[in-house]
Amino acid sequence: MAKVEWSAGIDTVSGALSKPSKSGQHSCTKMLLGTHRVAETTSNRCNRIFLRRKVERSTPVTAKELAHREKFGTIASAVNARRKDLSKIAADQEAFMAQRDTAGGKKTMRSYLFSLEKKAYEDAHNG
Repeated sequence: MAKVEWSAGIDTVSGALSKPSKSGQHSCTKMLLGTHRVAETTSNRCNRIFLRRKVERSTPVTAKELAHREKFGTIASAVNARRKDLSKIAADQEAFMAQRDTAGGKKTMRSYLFSLEKKAYEDAHNG
């Protein structure tokens, strides 16, 4: 979703202002993307607008790609279920806080849970 900050004029624009739909109905054929870069530079006027045509895939989906999609979907579902499991929330939060500031520690709770569920998935399917 696009983010626009209004004042006397438009100060910043960030995000997709219009997207081509998958079905192709009631939508534009190009993507209009606005970006606003917030960085320490000599100029604070770092707004850009990009147009991108709709891209059609030229190669068929491979079996390896389908396997990766299935693995990611399975792990993501397990993470979402674990985030809602009341019996694991307290232990997961404590373990996350303990590893967060260590070398190689995950910086967000979601990435931490994803790493746990990925390891569990790989142990179950590769061992």
